[in-house]
Amino acid sequence: MRSEALRMPAIDALKAIACVSIVLHHLAFYGPMADVAKPLLPTLIEGLDVYARMAVQIFLVVSGFLFASKFAPDGLPTPIVPLYALLQRYTRLVVPYSAALLIAIGCSALAGLVMDHHSISSVPDLPRLLAHVLLLHDLLDQEALSAGVWYVAIDFQLFALAILLLWLPSRLGDRHPALRAAAPLLITGMTIASLFYFNRDAWWDESAFYFFGSFGLGIMAWWASSRERAGRWLALLALLAIAALSVDFRGRIALAGTVAVFLGLARWTHVLHTMPLPAPLARLSRISYSVFLVHFPLCLLVNAAITYFFPTNPVINAAGLLIAVAVSIAGGSVFYRWVESYPFPTRMRLLFPAGVVASGWLTALAAANLTN
Repeated sequence: MRSEALRMPAIDALKAIACVSIVLHHLAFYGPMADVAKPLLPTLIEGLDVYARMAVQIFLVVSGFLFASKFAPDGLPTPIVPLYALLQRYTRLVVPYSAALLIAIGCSALAGLVMDHHSISSVPDLPRLLAHVLLLHDLLDQEALSAGVWYVAIDFQLFALAILLLWLPSRLGDRHPALRAAAPLLITGMTIASLFYFNRDAWWDESAFYFFGSFGLGIMAWWASSRERAGRWLALLALLAIAALSVDFRGRIALAGTVAVFLGLARWTHVLHTMPLPAPLARLSRISYSVFLVHFPLCLLVNAAITYFFPTNPVINAAGLLIAVAVSIAGGSVFYRWVESYPFPTRMRLLFPAGVVASGWLTALAAANLTN
C-alpha cells in the first residue's frame, strides 16, 4: 500500500469515479431493478448501460501508469525476477478475488431461491472453479461466476506481458548491453500494435493484446512526463491516440488517451500529488478493488429482495439502485479491512485459491440440494 506521503490524489479521484461507474453500469446492464425503473429514468439508465462500462479504461491506464512508476520509472527496467514478480502480483490479486468468488457463489445461490434471472450464475463444477482461480476462465470459455472477474484475469495477463517485455531485453543485455534500451521500444511497439490492430478485432478481447493499448498508454504517460520537454512528449502521446482514433474511432480508446494525457500532465505540473481530494473519495479509492470484487453479488441480493417484495414498482426499484450502490461501498469497506488489507501469512495466501475450489464446490453442492 502506498504511504500517505506518496499518495496520488489525482489517481485516487479517477479510481473512485471509475469504481462507482462500474457498479452503476452493472446495475443498469443486468437488472432487474433497472428494467423496472427505466420508465422513470430512461436516458440515465440507458447511458449507464452503454457508456459507464468504459470506466474500466481508467483502471487500465492507471494500472499501466503505476506499473511504469515501479518497474521502469526512467524508461529502463529495474532489476526484475519475473517469477517472483508474477507470484507477488498473483497473490495480491487472487487472495481477495478468491474470497469474493465464494461470496458470489453464496449470493447467487440465495438469489436463486427468490428469483429466476439471467444474472444469476449457474452452479459451478470443478473445472470451472479451477479455471477461475487460475485466471483462465475466459480463455477456456467457462461461464463467469461474477460480473467483472474477467478484468482480474486481464490485469494479470497485462502485468505478465509487460514484465516479459521489460525482462527479455535485460536478460539479453547481459551479453549485449545495447539491447537493454530495447525495453521501452518493445512496450511502445506492443502498445501501437494493440491500438491499431488487436483492439480493433473482438476476437482478441479475452487476451492482454486487446487491452494493452490502454495499459501501454499509461506506461508511456509516465515516461513522457519524466523527460525533459515533457509537454512535447505528451503531445506526441496525444497524437498517437488521435491517430488510432482516426483509423477506427473507439470511445474506449478516446477515454484511455484522455486519461493518459491527463495523468502525464498532472505529474509534469505536480498536480498528481497536490490535487485536493475530499476524504470520502480518497477512502473510496483505497477500497475500490474490494468494491469492484464484491459489488455484483451484493447487488444481486438487493435485486432479489426488491424484486421479491416490489416486482413492478418503478419508484422503489429506482431507490433500490441507490441502496445497491450504498451496500456495495459498505460491503467493499468491510471486505477491504478483513480480507484485502488483512496481513495474512504468505502460506495462508497461497492456500486461498485451493480453498475457494474446495469451499466453492461444497457451497455449490449445498445450493444444488436446497433447490432440488
